Amino acid sequence: MKNTIKTRIQVLLMGSLLFIGIGCSDFLEETDPSNITADSYFKTAEHAETAIYSIYSNLRSVRGGSYGGSPWLMLEFATGLAESDLGQADNSNIIRNLTNTSDNAYGKTYWDSSYQGIANANLAIANIPDIAMDEGQKNKLLGEAKFLRAYYYYNLVRIFGMVPLISDPIDLSSENLYATQETAENIYTLIVEDLTSAESSGLPFNDTSGRVTLGAVKSLLSSVYLTMAGNPLQKGAEYYQKAADKAKEVIDSGEYSLFPEYADLHDPAKNNIGENVFMVQYEAFVDPSDWQPLIIPYNMNISAYSAQTGAIYANQEFVNSYDEGDKRAEEKEFYYTTYTSKFDREETIVLGGHFLYKHFDIMANLETASSDLNWDLIRYAEVLLIYAEAANEVSGPTTETYAAVNGIRNRAELPELSGLSKEQFREAVWKEKWHELSYENVTWFDMVRLRKAFNVATGNFDEFVGHEFVYGPTLTERELLFPIPTDELRNNENLVQNTGY
Repeated sequence: MKNTIKTRIQVLLMGSLLFIGIGCSDFLEETDPSNITADSYFKTAEHAETAIYSIYSNLRSVRGGSYGGSPWLMLEFATGLAESDLGQADNSNIIRNLTNTSDNAYGKTYWDSSYQGIANANLAIANIPDIAMDEGQKNKLLGEAKFLRAYYYYNLVRIFGMVPLISDPIDLSSENLYATQETAENIYTLIVEDLTSAESSGLPFNDTSGRVTLGAVKSLLSSVYLTMAGNPLQKGAEYYQKAADKAKEVIDSGEYSLFPEYADLHDPAKNNIGENVFMVQYEAFVDPSDWQPLIIPYNMNISAYSAQTGAIYANQEFVNSYDEGDKRAEEKEFYYTTYTSKFDREETIVLGGHFLYKHFDIMANLETASSDLNWDLIRYAEVLLIYAEAANEVSGPTTETYAAVNGIRNRAELPELSGLSKEQFREAVWKEKWHELSYENVTWFDMVRLRKAFNVATGNFDEFVGHEFVYGPTLTERELLFPIPTDELRNNENLVQNTGY
């Protein structure tokens, strides 16, 4: 188990660059681990492994939940497609109502956790090359570190726009301690450099450990290229081709496949296999996931969890926008509207909304109240849709682009697409992506990249600016980015707030 992320050693980077070992640290013989410095720490292969584990740990931060909500919800409420029964969840409600501010704790968590992950990656990338260890393993570890740094920056640049670009370790005496913001162009340059370096680091194309794989690297690179082709960089055809090529490499590898049933998407037994390209790792009773209470209806007494908050569920009009006969919209496929009472499993309770069954851990909610269901960061269905969209932009619909999107439609028991123009196919793929990847922290990124929003009433796509949510608020240019957190502006006078906040 030492080779899996679930048994990793978590290492926290403090402001003074001290490492504090947490968890399975039996191989550390120092009498006071909190006095380990970066210079004294990176000495053995085990130290290198532990440093890499620390970078993974920040993937969990935005999934953490409490009674009032969780940071990952911010990317869903920003779409206008999510509802909540938590009137006191201010961080969620001000985003849902398009009255967000820089004091929102969700944005602060995204910012802090991303830069903590980047700081740990910078330390690993700077120090692991000097460790005497197997060169093949060293290169793989560096590939993991660069992938994760690229992932954190990819989130930051899409969420906040121009942010500080830090690629070396810093301490309190560093000139870059209070860094200025860098252009999106330069941030994407580092992201691509990190991912292309990770491609050649010797990582396996696929495995079940939960660690970064070559398949994950190529999949993320396809997403990055697709975003670079669109807004805000608008690099166009060359980058659509790059996105299509990388996605096709993943498809042609034969290492991944769509699950035959939607139930497999939220079955912990299927973690890190099949359709799951890259996931945030959890383990029940040891390091369990904590989003289950958020997707359970408020005080309906259907779950073994004591907290049942109703923090997010699907907008009714969005569920109605699925085509007639779409299996994803059927009961207990992507959504659920009824469940049994925890007091009597023969009694069915009507929940009053479409809650998110695709994230629902059945065993945890029925019995254990502790979940080891992983969270998908990259799913093979997304890779197929990236390929279909990007290749269509280059040369219009082809046999292969139809095959990519129709594989997803076949599982949904929908008629296959055929005979479409380039423009028709483009919007068909967008709609498929909205419906397939709903509530997986993908949709808002697509809205910003495309400058489009799905009109659930008409089934068409509106311009982002001016799109009206079904419950009233209207998107403005301000909502193309989230605000830089107040604390960051206060602590670093070199930062400039995003327009409108």
